[in-house]
Amino acid sequence: MIKGMLQLTERGLYCAAADVYIDPWLPVDRAIITHAHGDHARWGSKHYLASRDGGRVLRTRMGADANIELIDYGEPRTINGVRITLVPAGHILGSAQVRLELDGDVWCVSGDYKTEPDPTCSAFEPVRCNTFITESTFGLPIYRWCSQHETFADMRTWWAENAALGRASIIYAYALGKAQRILAGMLGADIGPIYTHGAVERLTNDYRESGITLHPTSPVVAQPKGTSFAGSLIIAPPSAAGSTWLRRFGDISTAFASGWMQVRGARRRRSLDKGFILSDHVDWPALIEAVAATGAENVWVTHGYREQVVRYLTDKGLAAQAIASHWEGEDEQGPAVADEEAIA
Repeated sequence: MIKGMLQLTERGLYCAAADVYIDPWLPVDRAIITHAHGDHARWGSKHYLASRDGGRVLRTRMGADANIELIDYGEPRTINGVRITLVPAGHILGSAQVRLELDGDVWCVSGDYKTEPDPTCSAFEPVRCNTFITESTFGLPIYRWCSQHETFADMRTWWAENAALGRASIIYAYALGKAQRILAGMLGADIGPIYTHGAVERLTNDYRESGITLHPTSPVVAQPKGTSFAGSLIIAPPSAAGSTWLRRFGDISTAFASGWMQVRGARRRRSLDKGFILSDHVDWPALIEAVAATGAENVWVTHGYREQVVRYLTDKGLAAQAIASHWEGEDEQGPAVADEEAIA
């Protein structure tokens, strides 16, 4: 294990000099949170530091009682001599990389990130550092995303074809990040109304209140009994698939938006009519380019295809190693949702 700024403990990545954890797996006194997804923002810590951009969604996720301090991207915090700065990660609204500097040694924890432009969050910024900690959710050469503009055009065509047949179109997408990205991609579409599952609507409101422009939506739960959903687009978390919640929509066509749709058979296993390749993580080429852009001599690789990425980077002459993680990345199954008003 490379000795330096961070060490891996049973509670997660720990900076002893600043006595702070980054995305800890268990409750700690002081935590820096890269973003509001549940595998990175865990309950129970005494104090959280996170980006101001994601303050609303983080508060929704963590609850009113959580002690959350928000800072702007690029606004430094110095703790016991360690200069800590949050830098945009481009993953979802408020997602941040954590840059730590002490005595000229610079480390960067990327959290989850993507380099493709996204109007729903600040764009990824490479951080020059000595040691870079990268995710590897889609760290295999088979994962190469097509243009998101192609994906959204394909999505609109599918929706229009279903509408012409009097069907409702249901897209399963993660309630935080992916759902809002789809709503931004559907801006200007006049095919029909867009409805949302309660878990999606609540977080979508947080995005709007944070200044993000999205296609208008109405929550399904607010529609009167007997409402016809024919021709509409409905965005729901993956856990809604196969549930009794779907019965109200009549004739439907289902789709899932995920990077896992790149894999042959993923759509068939979920009994979907359509799969859209859309990920909030880097694909293989972007991952390799992002690592190179940091100029880091040392690279830690976590959650995902760690060993494969480590082998590739080692062959390129870098000091790379895999580290364990409780982070889940983009789980094909998605989080469980007990009912429509739960937060997915």
